[in-house]
Amino acid sequence: MFKALVLNQVEKNTLASIDSLNESVLPEGEVLVEVNYSSLNYKDGLAITGKGKIIRDFPMVPGIDMAGTVIHSDDERFKPGDQVIHTGWGVGENHWGGMAEKARLKADWLVPLPKGLSAKNAMMIGTAGLTAMLCVEAFTDTDLEPSAGEVLVTGASGGVGSIAVTLLSQLGYQVAAVTGRAKKNGPLLKELGATRIIDRAEFEESSRPLERQQWAGAIDTVGSKMLAKVLAKMNYGSTVAACGLAGGFDLPTTVMPFILRNVRLQGIDSVSCPTKKRVACWEALTKLLPDSYYEQACTEIQLDEAPYYAEAITNGQVTGRVVIKL
Repeated sequence: MFKALVLNQVEKNTLASIDSLNESVLPEGEVLVEVNYSSLNYKDGLAITGKGKIIRDFPMVPGIDMAGTVIHSDDERFKPGDQVIHTGWGVGENHWGGMAEKARLKADWLVPLPKGLSAKNAMMIGTAGLTAMLCVEAFTDTDLEPSAGEVLVTGASGGVGSIAVTLLSQLGYQVAAVTGRAKKNGPLLKELGATRIIDRAEFEESSRPLERQQWAGAIDTVGSKMLAKVLAKMNYGSTVAACGLAGGFDLPTTVMPFILRNVRLQGIDSVSCPTKKRVACWEALTKLLPDSYYEQACTEIQLDEAPYYAEAITNGQVTGRVVIKL
Protein backbone atom coordinates (compact mmCIF):
# COMPACT_ATOMS: atom_id res chain seq x y z
CA MET A 1 0.00 0.00 0.00
CA PHE A 2 1.11 3.57 -0.62
CA LYS A 3 -0.24 7.08 -0.07
CA ALA A 4 -1.38 9.29 -2.93
CA LEU A 5 -3.16 12.58 -3.48
CA VAL A 6 -6.18 11.56 -5.55
CA LEU A 7 -8.48 13.93 -7.43
CA ASN A 8 -12.09 13.01 -8.10
CA GLN A 9 -14.88 14.99 -9.74
CA VAL A 10 -18.21 15.27 -7.91
CA GLU A 11 -20.96 17.29 -9.59
CA LYS A 12 -18.34 19.18 -11.66
CA ASN A 13 -16.34 20.02 -8.53
CA THR A 14 -12.79 18.72 -8.10
CA LEU A 15 -12.22 17.08 -4.72
CA ALA A 16 -8.77 16.15 -3.39
CA SER A 17 -8.13 13.43 -0.82
CA ILE A 18 -5.14 11.54 0.57
CA ASP A 19 -5.84 7.84 -0.07
CA SER A 20 -4.05 4.55 0.57
CA LEU A 21 -3.80 2.59 -2.67
CA ASN A 22 -2.57 -0.77 -3.89
CA GLU A 23 0.05 -1.04 -6.66
CA SER A 24 -2.48 -2.92 -8.79
CA VAL A 25 -4.42 0.30 -9.47
CA LEU A 26 -1.42 2.06 -11.04
CA PRO A 27 -1.51 2.69 -14.82
CA GLU A 28 0.52 0.52 -17.16
CA GLY A 29 4.24 1.06 -17.60
CA GLU A 30 7.54 -0.82 -17.65
CA VAL A 31 9.09 0.87 -14.63
CA LEU A 32 7.83 1.08 -11.04
CA VAL A 33 9.31 4.06 -9.16
CA GLU A 34 9.40 4.96 -5.50
CA VAL A 35 8.83 8.70 -5.65
CA ASN A 36 11.17 10.70 -3.41
CA TYR A 37 10.18 14.24 -4.44
CA SER A 38 7.58 15.89 -6.60
CA SER A 39 6.97 19.56 -7.27
CA LEU A 40 3.91 21.77 -6.96
CA ASN A 41 3.66 24.48 -9.58
CA TYR A 42 0.92 26.75 -10.88
CA LYS A 43 -0.42 24.18 -13.33
CA ASP A 44 -0.62 21.59 -10.54
CA GLY A 45 -2.42 24.18 -8.44
CA LEU A 46 -5.04 24.70 -11.13
CA ALA A 47 -5.56 20.93 -11.37
CA ILE A 48 -5.94 20.36 -7.63
CA THR A 49 -8.26 23.31 -7.03
CA GLY A 50 -10.27 22.71 -10.19
CA LYS A 51 -9.70 26.31 -11.29
CA GLY A 52 -8.30 25.17 -14.62
CA LYS A 53 -9.36 22.49 -17.10
CA ILE A 54 -6.13 20.55 -16.68
CA ILE A 55 -7.62 17.12 -15.97
CA ARG A 56 -10.42 15.50 -17.93
CA ASP A 57 -10.26 11.91 -16.68
CA PHE A 58 -10.91 11.06 -13.03
CA PRO A 59 -9.69 9.72 -10.67
CA MET A 60 -6.26 11.25 -11.25
CA VAL A 61 -3.06 11.67 -9.25
CA PRO A 62 -1.68 15.15 -10.12
CA GLY A 63 1.96 16.21 -10.26
CA ILE A 64 3.69 16.81 -13.62
CA ASP A 65 7.23 16.24 -12.23
CA MET A 66 8.80 13.59 -10.05
CA ALA A 67 12.20 12.25 -9.02
CA GLY A 68 12.71 8.89 -7.39
CA THR A 69 14.24 5.42 -7.23
CA VAL A 70 13.48 2.48 -9.49
CA ILE A 71 11.83 -0.42 -7.60
CA HIS A 72 11.18 -2.73 -10.55
CA SER A 73 11.87 -2.51 -14.27
CA ASP A 74 10.93 -4.60 -17.29
CA ASP A 75 13.24 -2.44 -19.44
CA GLU A 76 16.97 -3.13 -19.63
CA ARG A 77 17.80 0.59 -19.54
CA PHE A 78 16.80 0.80 -15.87
CA LYS A 79 17.44 -1.44 -12.90
CA PRO A 80 16.33 -1.38 -9.24
CA GLY A 81 18.14 1.32 -7.31
CA ASP A 82 18.60 3.67 -10.28
CA GLN A 83 17.78 7.31 -9.59
CA VAL A 84 15.47 8.79 -12.24
CA ILE A 85 13.62 11.96 -13.20
CA HIS A 86 10.31 12.31 -14.97
CA THR A 87 8.86 15.44 -16.58
CA GLY A 88 6.20 15.88 -19.25
CA TRP A 89 4.45 13.20 -21.33
CA GLY A 90 1.04 14.08 -19.89
CA VAL A 91 1.81 12.77 -16.42
CA GLY A 92 -0.43 14.42 -13.84
CA GLU A 93 -2.95 15.18 -16.60
CA ASN A 94 -3.88 11.94 -18.36
CA HIS A 95 -1.48 9.51 -16.65
CA TRP A 96 -1.12 9.33 -12.88
CA GLY A 97 1.55 11.73 -11.71
CA GLY A 98 4.10 12.47 -9.04
CA MET A 99 2.01 13.23 -5.96
CA ALA A 100 2.11 9.64 -4.74
CA GLU A 101 4.65 7.47 -2.99
CA LYS A 102 4.79 5.18 -6.04
CA ALA A 103 4.37 5.62 -9.78
CA ARG A 104 4.39 3.26 -12.75
CA LEU A 105 5.77 4.85 -15.92
CA LYS A 106 6.89 4.05 -19.43
CA ALA A 107 10.64 3.64 -19.65
CA ASP A 108 10.84 6.07 -22.60
CA TRP A 109 9.59 8.84 -20.32
CA LEU A 110 12.42 8.55 -17.79
CA VAL A 111 15.93 10.00 -17.72
CA PRO A 112 18.72 9.19 -15.24
CA LEU A 113 19.24 11.66 -12.41
CA PRO A 114 22.56 13.37 -13.31
CA LYS A 115 25.47 12.85 -10.94
CA GLY A 116 25.77 15.68 -8.45
CA LEU A 117 22.08 16.56 -8.63
CA SER A 118 19.80 15.61 -5.72
CA ALA A 119 16.18 14.57 -6.17
CA LYS A 120 15.05 17.70 -4.32
CA ASN A 121 17.13 20.02 -6.50
CA ALA A 122 15.86 18.24 -9.60
CA MET A 123 12.33 19.16 -8.55
CA MET A 124 13.39 22.75 -7.93
CA ILE A 125 14.39 22.76 -11.61
CA GLY A 126 11.51 20.64 -12.92
CA THR A 127 9.74 21.11 -16.24
CA ALA A 128 10.41 24.84 -16.08
CA GLY A 129 14.17 24.27 -16.08
CA LEU A 130 14.02 21.73 -18.89
CA THR A 131 11.96 24.14 -20.99
CA ALA A 132 14.34 27.02 -20.26
CA MET A 133 17.33 24.90 -21.27
CA LEU A 134 15.66 23.94 -24.55
CA CYS A 135 15.05 27.63 -25.24
CA VAL A 136 18.67 28.53 -24.50
CA GLU A 137 19.84 25.75 -26.82
CA ALA A 138 17.82 27.38 -29.60
CA PHE A 139 20.38 30.19 -29.31
CA THR A 140 23.50 28.07 -28.98
CA ASP A 141 22.43 25.78 -31.83
CA THR A 142 22.45 28.82 -34.14
CA ASP A 143 25.86 30.00 -32.85
CA LEU A 144 24.48 33.17 -31.27
CA GLU A 145 27.49 34.64 -29.49
CA PRO A 146 27.14 36.82 -26.36
CA SER A 147 28.93 39.59 -28.28
CA ALA A 148 26.02 39.73 -30.78
CA GLY A 149 24.04 42.00 -28.46
CA GLU A 150 21.36 42.05 -25.82
CA VAL A 151 18.90 39.16 -25.61
CA LEU A 152 15.36 39.41 -24.30
CA VAL A 153 13.38 37.20 -21.92
CA THR A 154 9.66 37.84 -21.49
CA GLY A 155 7.69 36.62 -18.49
CA ALA A 156 11.05 36.75 -16.73
CA SER A 157 9.67 36.43 -13.20
CA GLY A 158 7.95 33.12 -14.00
CA GLY A 159 9.44 29.64 -13.63
CA VAL A 160 10.78 29.25 -17.17
CA GLY A 161 11.73 32.91 -17.53
CA SER A 162 13.69 33.17 -14.29
CA ILE A 163 15.72 30.03 -15.04
CA ALA A 164 16.32 31.24 -18.61
CA VAL A 165 17.70 34.53 -17.22
CA THR A 166 20.03 32.56 -14.95
CA LEU A 167 21.27 30.24 -17.70
CA LEU A 168 21.85 33.03 -20.21
CA SER A 169 23.73 35.05 -17.62
CA GLN A 170 25.94 32.04 -16.81
CA LEU A 171 26.76 31.76 -20.52
CA GLY A 172 27.82 35.41 -20.67
CA TYR A 173 24.83 37.00 -22.41
CA GLN A 174 23.49 40.45 -21.59
CA VAL A 175 19.88 39.82 -20.61
CA ALA A 176 16.98 42.26 -20.74
CA ALA A 177 14.21 40.84 -18.54
CA VAL A 178 10.56 41.78 -19.15
CA THR A 179 8.19 41.58 -16.19
CA GLY A 180 4.77 42.98 -15.35
CA ARG A 181 5.95 43.99 -11.88
CA ALA A 182 9.29 45.63 -12.55
CA LYS A 183 9.68 47.35 -9.17
CA LYS A 184 8.84 44.21 -7.20
CA ASN A 185 10.65 41.63 -9.33
CA GLY A 186 13.52 43.75 -10.61
CA PRO A 187 15.93 43.19 -7.67
CA LEU A 188 15.53 39.39 -7.81
CA LEU A 189 15.98 39.32 -11.60
CA LYS A 190 19.13 41.40 -11.19
CA GLU A 191 20.41 38.83 -8.69
CA LEU A 192 19.72 36.08 -11.24
CA GLY A 193 21.87 37.91 -13.78
CA ALA A 194 19.61 40.29 -15.73
CA THR A 195 21.49 43.36 -16.90
CA ARG A 196 18.33 45.38 -17.55
CA ILE A 197 14.72 45.26 -16.35
CA ILE A 198 11.90 46.28 -18.71
CA ASP A 199 8.35 46.85 -17.58
CA ARG A 200 5.82 44.95 -19.67
CA ALA A 201 3.85 48.18 -20.20
CA GLU A 202 6.57 49.38 -22.60
CA PHE A 203 5.66 46.56 -24.98
CA GLU A 204 1.94 47.18 -24.70
CA GLU A 205 2.43 50.60 -26.30
CA SER A 206 3.73 48.98 -29.50
CA SER A 207 1.44 47.83 -32.34
CA ARG A 208 3.46 47.96 -35.58
CA PRO A 209 4.64 44.76 -37.33
CA LEU A 210 8.20 46.13 -37.58
CA GLU A 211 10.03 48.53 -35.30
CA ARG A 212 13.61 49.52 -34.56
CA GLN A 213 15.87 46.49 -34.29
CA GLN A 214 16.87 45.89 -30.66
CA TRP A 215 17.39 42.22 -29.79
CA ALA A 216 19.97 39.68 -30.93
CA GLY A 217 17.77 36.88 -29.62
CA ALA A 218 14.69 36.36 -27.47
CA ILE A 219 12.97 33.79 -25.29
CA ASP A 220 9.23 34.38 -25.10
CA THR A 221 7.26 32.56 -22.40
CA VAL A 222 4.00 34.46 -22.93
CA GLY A 223 2.88 34.13 -26.55
CA SER A 224 0.16 35.88 -28.55
CA LYS A 225 0.38 39.71 -28.53
CA MET A 226 3.60 39.73 -26.52
CA LEU A 227 5.29 37.41 -29.01
CA ALA A 228 4.09 39.59 -31.90
CA LYS A 229 5.60 42.67 -30.24
CA VAL A 230 8.88 40.83 -29.64
CA LEU A 231 9.10 39.76 -33.29
CA ALA A 232 8.69 43.38 -34.39
CA LYS A 233 11.91 44.41 -32.59
CA MET A 234 14.26 41.56 -33.48
CA ASN A 235 17.59 42.07 -35.23
CA TYR A 236 18.11 40.76 -38.76
CA GLY A 237 18.82 37.02 -38.71
CA SER A 238 17.92 36.62 -35.01
CA THR A 239 16.25 33.68 -33.29
CA VAL A 240 13.15 33.72 -31.08
CA ALA A 241 12.47 30.66 -28.92
CA ALA A 242 8.76 30.60 -28.04
CA CYS A 243 7.44 28.28 -25.35
CA GLY A 244 4.47 30.04 -23.77
CA LEU A 245 0.74 30.04 -24.43
CA ALA A 246 -0.32 32.00 -21.36
CA GLY A 247 -1.25 34.96 -23.54
CA GLY A 248 -3.38 32.86 -25.89
CA PHE A 249 -3.07 30.79 -29.07
CA ASP A 250 -3.31 33.59 -31.66
CA LEU A 251 -0.28 35.33 -33.15
CA PRO A 252 -1.37 38.76 -34.44
CA THR A 253 1.62 39.54 -36.66
CA THR A 254 2.53 39.56 -40.36
CA VAL A 255 5.17 37.82 -42.48
CA MET A 256 7.31 40.98 -42.36
CA PRO A 257 9.62 39.95 -39.46
CA PHE A 258 10.29 36.63 -41.19
CA ILE A 259 10.81 37.93 -44.75
CA LEU A 260 12.29 41.41 -44.23
CA ARG A 261 14.30 40.62 -41.08
CA ASN A 262 14.94 36.89 -41.60
CA VAL A 263 13.79 36.20 -38.04
CA ARG A 264 13.68 32.52 -37.05
CA LEU A 265 10.82 31.46 -34.79
CA GLN A 266 11.53 28.19 -32.99
CA GLY A 267 8.78 26.49 -31.03
CA ILE A 268 9.81 24.77 -27.79
CA ASP A 269 7.82 21.85 -26.36
CA SER A 270 9.33 20.10 -23.35
CA VAL A 271 6.41 17.66 -23.04
CA SER A 272 7.32 15.40 -25.97
CA CYS A 273 11.00 16.34 -26.23
CA PRO A 274 13.04 13.33 -27.51
CA THR A 275 14.81 11.34 -24.80
CA LYS A 276 18.34 11.95 -26.13
CA LYS A 277 17.87 15.70 -26.07
CA ARG A 278 16.09 15.54 -22.71
CA VAL A 279 19.06 13.71 -21.14
CA ALA A 280 21.53 16.23 -22.63
CA CYS A 281 19.49 19.16 -21.27
CA TRP A 282 19.43 17.73 -17.75
CA GLU A 283 23.19 17.24 -17.86
CA ALA A 284 23.64 20.82 -19.08
CA LEU A 285 21.34 22.18 -16.37
CA THR A 286 23.36 20.40 -13.69
CA LYS A 287 26.56 22.01 -14.96
CA LEU A 288 25.24 25.49 -15.71
CA LEU A 289 22.98 26.36 -12.77
CA PRO A 290 25.07 27.92 -9.99
CA ASP A 291 24.84 26.78 -6.37
CA SER A 292 23.14 30.08 -5.58
CA TYR A 293 20.12 28.98 -7.65
CA TYR A 294 19.30 26.31 -5.08
CA GLU A 295 19.52 28.89 -2.29
CA GLN A 296 16.42 30.71 -3.56
CA ALA A 297 13.14 30.54 -1.74
CA CYS A 298 11.95 26.94 -1.65
CA THR A 299 9.23 25.49 0.54
CA GLU A 300 9.40 21.76 1.27
CA ILE A 301 6.03 20.31 2.23
CA GLN A 302 4.40 16.98 3.01
CA LEU A 303 1.84 15.37 0.71
CA ASP A 304 -1.16 16.21 2.92
CA GLU A 305 -0.23 19.92 2.74
CA ALA A 306 -0.47 20.01 -1.06
CA PRO A 307 -4.16 21.08 -1.32
CA TYR A 308 -3.52 24.08 0.96
CA TYR A 309 -0.46 25.17 -1.01
CA ALA A 310 -2.25 24.58 -4.31
CA GLU A 311 -4.88 27.13 -3.27
CA ALA A 312 -2.20 29.56 -2.10
CA ILE A 313 -0.22 29.25 -5.35
CA THR A 314 -3.25 29.95 -7.54
CA ASN A 315 -4.00 33.00 -5.38
CA GLY A 316 -0.48 34.38 -5.84
CA GLN A 317 0.43 33.93 -2.18
CA VAL A 318 3.54 31.76 -2.59
CA THR A 319 7.03 32.95 -3.47
CA GLY A 320 9.63 30.62 -4.94
CA ARG A 321 9.42 26.90 -5.57
CA VAL A 322 7.33 24.34 -3.67
CA VAL A 323 8.57 20.74 -3.53
CA ILE A 324 6.79 17.75 -1.98
CA LYS A 325 8.79 15.22 0.01
CA LEU A 326 7.19 11.79 -0.32
